[in-house]
Amino acid sequence: MRWCPSSVLYLLRCAWLQLYTRRGRNRLPLWIREKWAYVRLLVQSLYFNSLTDSDVVFDSIFEPVFWTVDYVTRWFGLVFVFLVVILVSSCVVIAYVVLLPLVLNTYSPAWIVWHLCYGNWIIIMIGFHYYKATKTSPGFPPTEKNDSPFVAVCKKCIMPKPARTHHCGICNRCILKMDHHCPWLNNCVGHSNHRYFFSFCLFMTLGCVYCSISGRNLFLDAYNALETNYQTSAPVYTFKEKMINKSIIYMWVLTSTVGVALGALTIWHAVLISRGETSIERHINSKEKKRMAKRGKVYRNPFNYGRLNNWKVFFGVEKRSHWVTRVLLPSGHAPHGDGLTWDVFPVKKDLIPV
Repeated sequence: MRWCPSSVLYLLRCAWLQLYTRRGRNRLPLWIREKWAYVRLLVQSLYFNSLTDSDVVFDSIFEPVFWTVDYVTRWFGLVFVFLVVILVSSCVVIAYVVLLPLVLNTYSPAWIVWHLCYGNWIIIMIGFHYYKATKTSPGFPPTEKNDSPFVAVCKKCIMPKPARTHHCGICNRCILKMDHHCPWLNNCVGHSNHRYFFSFCLFMTLGCVYCSISGRNLFLDAYNALETNYQTSAPVYTFKEKMINKSIIYMWVLTSTVGVALGALTIWHAVLISRGETSIERHINSKEKKRMAKRGKVYRNPFNYGRLNNWKVFFGVEKRSHWVTRVLLPSGHAPHGDGLTWDVFPVKKDLIPV
């Protein structure tokens, strides 16, 4: 058998490629080879089959960006929690050290009682609900075989997903009735801690609005004392007086800014709760409404039990006194249901008669 030149060249080329590949693999670190293989997989997924659509292409192209955001959020969660604690604590210290003596020396006894009761109630509610929102597990579907109904199989966990359950890329697991992952809590907002999250946002907004309204005159006086241009000699302020004025300005600006931003978020979540849906379900339901409208049909949210009843289910109100003991006072009661199965009512009726 004679060796033709093309065969010899082909064998030499294969040998050279194998040697070069082995050397390249030996030189490159393992994590670089894994990233390169991942990028190749993403590129191949763009033309893998005829079922590829714009959503698949978009997810494939921006998957590294999503992964980076999830990674940063996961590792900076503790930093965000520490920042929240520092900012809230600083406002509380200013309220007790700076504002309380001014209130005691200026206001009437009735207003003093009002400020003390309302202010301390807001502080307790904020601290309680923030702690519970961060430390309470959002709820996870069972990992062992069971008879609970499910609507799909998670492509990442390869586990059955009950209704209203979604996968969190930051927590890297499925969450029951997932609303979103909150970096300021370093935790997912789900079935078991959704009430704590909303109550924290609500009472934090009320506290910021309270500080912004009640401290407006103090803020104007402090700002004018530091920024007014005097034609004559400016009054001499001691270091303590300057620090008091700066503290009042800092507190008013912070609470006013947070009150506006967090207030908008709170109103948005209140609208979602009134409709019986989460942030994720809002997006899903919008797409489903458009899809059904093209077919001449009307889509209705199966988990919408009526506006008032949605709030009773959300807060766990089972009798009238619970509006006070479970809504206006700290309460660690469990949410309604187990998060695995949900009552579906085609006709809106009272789920929890009160």
